[in-house]
Amino acid sequence: MSELITAARPYARAVFEMAQSEKTLAKWSEALAQITSICEISDMQMALENPGLTKQQKAELLIEAAGDTLDQPAQNLLRTMAENDRLVLLAEVTTLFEQMRAEAEGSIEAELISAYEVSEAQQKTIAESLKKRLGRDVKLDMKIDKDLLGGVIIKAGDLVIDGSIRGRLEQLSNTLSR
Repeated sequence: MSELITAARPYARAVFEMAQSEKTLAKWSEALAQITSICEISDMQMALENPGLTKQQKAELLIEAAGDTLDQPAQNLLRTMAENDRLVLLAEVTTLFEQMRAEAEGSIEAELISAYEVSEAQQKTIAESLKKRLGRDVKLDMKIDKDLLGGVIIKAGDLVIDGSIRGRLEQLSNTLSR
């Protein structure tokens, strides 16, 4: 996984720098999200893994699947990545681009994982606390994981706060086994 991110970083950085200089960050976010979602379709995955297709044919297949929505720079990105046999990195490029964009815009996406639904008021309180701690606007993405038993896990960039019962039980088990 870390090898994929390392290989994807130069592409994400190049796209980000171009998008930032041309003030087209939102446009690139949409294009990358669309390309990534197309690549997640099982038929497209099989086609991209087909050794009978040339690198150029794979790029053109993606461009055609996107229809008229991809501008020339986005098409050029796909052709370059295909030429370098890097189409498998598209999801990582998208993720890294979004992280760079959020950082440049002074915001961060945080994942709030809970065993149960968290109210809007509670989410707002958590987001405000994270904003104070991280110094950036926080957008919470709520997920439910019944295996947690109770409590929450918050993931924001490299920060992980595990306040779940499962996490505490694992800590207790590790402590007792020493």
